[in-house]
Amino acid sequence: MEARRVCARGLAICLWLLFSHGSGAGAQTLEILQTPGPLSVRAGETLTLNCTLTGLGGPGGVKWHKGLDRSQRPVYSQRGDSSQRGTMIFPESLTDFSISIPNIRPEDAGTYYCVKYRAGSPEREEKSGQGTEVSVIATPSSPSISGPTGRVESGAVVTFNCPSDGFSPRDITLTWTKDGRTIQPLQTKVLPEGESISYQVWSTVDVWLTKDNVKSQLVCRITHNTLPSPLEQSFSLGEVLRVPPSVRVETSPSSPVPLNGTVSFTCSVESFYPSDATLIWLENNTKSETATVEAVTQNWDGTSSLRSTLEVKATEERNLSVFTCLVAHNSQPPVNETVTLIIQPQAEGNESAPESETGEKSVFIIVAVVCALLVVLVVAIIYLVQARHNKGKDPTSVRLNESEKASGMTNQEPDPNNVTYADLNTNNLPKKSPSQVVEISQQTEYASIQPAKPAPNDDVTYADLDMVHLSKAPKRPAPKPEEASSEYASVQVQGK
Repeated sequence: MEARRVCARGLAICLWLLFSHGSGAGAQTLEILQTPGPLSVRAGETLTLNCTLTGLGGPGGVKWHKGLDRSQRPVYSQRGDSSQRGTMIFPESLTDFSISIPNIRPEDAGTYYCVKYRAGSPEREEKSGQGTEVSVIATPSSPSISGPTGRVESGAVVTFNCPSDGFSPRDITLTWTKDGRTIQPLQTKVLPEGESISYQVWSTVDVWLTKDNVKSQLVCRITHNTLPSPLEQSFSLGEVLRVPPSVRVETSPSSPVPLNGTVSFTCSVESFYPSDATLIWLENNTKSETATVEAVTQNWDGTSSLRSTLEVKATEERNLSVFTCLVAHNSQPPVNETVTLIIQPQAEGNESAPESETGEKSVFIIVAVVCALLVVLVVAIIYLVQARHNKGKDPTSVRLNESEKASGMTNQEPDPNNVTYADLNTNNLPKKSPSQVVEISQQTEYASIQPAKPAPNDDVTYADLDMVHLSKAPKRPAPKPEEASSEYASVQVQGK
C-alpha cells in the first residue's frame, strides 16, 4: 500500500514537472485559491483552511504562514516535521493543499496565507494566496474569588477580587451578589484597552463583615456571548470571618452568700466563630480542676456557644476571693470575666435571714396594733372618768357669770376675777369663812342663803335666786388677806 502511494506521488510529480516546463500557447498561469474570510471558530475546536492550486508553476513546495512575516516558522510545510501544527487534509493531492489545525486557541486568531515556493537555494516565494482571516471565539475562564489570607474580625471591611481571562470578543459582564442581593463593585476593568486576540477581566468589591455573615455567600458571575449560561464562583464569608466570644459569669446564690454554703459560678461563652474555643477557671489566679465544661453547641446563625459550671464551698477563707472565667478563641488573646465572692456571716440559730426579717416585721405589726388599742381604751376611760367627775360636782355651789349691765362696760372683756357667787349652805355642810372666799377670788360678791330649821308644818324649804339681788361693787385692787371683805345677802326662809 505504501509502495503504491509512493509510485502515485512520483507519477504526479513527473506530470507536474512536465506541464510546468512546457511552453506554447496552451500553458496556464499558476493561481492559488483560498476560502474567503473571515472565519470564526470557537476555542478548542479544529480550524480548516482551504487552498487549491491551478495552472502550472515551477518546481518547489507549498507552505502555510500566519501573517506576512515569512521569517516566522510556518504553520504547515511539505518538507516540515511532525512538530508543525497544521496537517494536510489530502496528502496525495498535487493541487489541494488544504490543512487542519486542531485545538484552536485565542492566540491562533489572525490571517493565514497559502504560499507556493520555487525550489532553489535559498528557495523563494513564487505565488501567494489572498489570505484567510480567522477569528477565534474564546469563552472566558471560570472566575475565581480571592480575599484576605487570614481571618478578619467582624465589623471590618474586606476587599475581594474576581478575575477571568482568555475570552474573545471583548464584551463581557461581571456582577457581584451577596446572599442573592446585587452589590456594586469598586471597579471592573477589561484588559487590554485596544484590539487583541483575547482579553481578561478583573473586578474588586468591598464587603462589610458582621457576625451574621457566618453562612453568607459571595458570588462572582460572568456573562459572555460565547457562554450558553453564566459562569459563577461562590465564596463563603465564614472562611475569613472571626466572631469573638462574649463571656458572662453568673453567681447562684448572688453575693453576699451564706457562710459555708455552696456557691455555683456559671460561665456562658456565646456567639463565637469558628467553634475552636477552650475555657478554664482561675481562683485567685490559680487554675481550678473541679469545673465541668459542657460540649460546644451550634446556634441557628452558625455561631457556637459554650458553658461551664464551677461549684465551691463558701468558707471563711474564700471570702473576697476572685474567680475568673478565661476563654481562648481561634489563637487570639484570651478574654475573661471575673467575679468576687462575698460571704455574709450569719448568727447561730438564724438559718434563714429572710425568714427572721419576716418574723420581726410580723411582731412589730402586732405590737403596734395592741398599742393603738390601748391608747383608745385609755382615752375612753379618761373621758368616762371626767364625765362622771363633772356630774358629781357640789350642787349647792353655783357659779354665776353675770354679764356687765352697765352701759360703759359693754366693750370691755369680762374680768376673770370679777365673779358673783350664790352660796347655798345647808345645816349639813360647814360654812365658809370670809377669808376662804377671799382666797378664791380677789373680788367676789356672794349671796349667802342660810335656811333655818323648817317648822313641822312647812311644806317647802327652798331659796329662789330670783328673789336675791346681787349687787356688784366697782372693781378695786385685791385686798390683803386680812383686809378682805365680802358682801353677803342673808335670806332666811320662814315657814309659809
